[in-house]
Amino acid sequence: MDPAFWHQKWHNGELGFHLPQVHPLLQRYLVELSLKAGQTLFLPLCGKTLDIGYLLEQGYSVIGAELSGKAVTDLFASLNRQPEISPWQGGNRYRQGDLTVFQGDIFLLTPDDLPAVDAIYDRAALIALPDTLRARYARHLQTLTHRTRQLLITLEYDQQQMAGPPFSVDQEEVETRYGEHYRVTSLSRKMILDHEPVFREKGLSALYENAFLLD
Repeated sequence: MDPAFWHQKWHNGELGFHLPQVHPLLQRYLVELSLKAGQTLFLPLCGKTLDIGYLLEQGYSVIGAELSGKAVTDLFASLNRQPEISPWQGGNRYRQGDLTVFQGDIFLLTPDDLPAVDAIYDRAALIALPDTLRARYARHLQTLTHRTRQLLITLEYDQQQMAGPPFSVDQEEVETRYGEHYRVTSLSRKMILDHEPVFREKGLSALYENAFLLD
């Protein structure tokens, strides 16, 4: 997507992708990542998700990447944290204690920029990108993180019924993007359309939420 699209969404407060609570699938399946206290998770295209506060409360460190500067400042404000801000080649790095967020273009982030991470939590990154970018993103993410294990959440629906974002990503596509180097395990697949009236109004006849473990 054109970066201007997402900057405009944040500027206009069009945040339908921002959940007002910690994601239930993160709470249910975080244990699948077999993390120890103090280990680090990477959250690509993290926005100002409440999932970050939850992970910090569980004793983990978090590194995020997010295009929108407003999202990052809102995130730190919501956590009552005053970050140190320093430049990197793609934007600004916000850091305070066990939380670091790289604001800017994730595709400019390199393995040298990113400290070692122990797992990835992707709730809204892969499905935010059109098909033309998802293959590039998946390759880049694996390079950045040295193919560390991943908890991936996707949405699945008939793409002809809605243009997206969020875009539809089913298990077959996850296998295509990641199967060469990961074992892909389906943790859950649940119909959620009855709880998402906005998507029904947009014309969807079915909407599934999927959780995958990549290890």
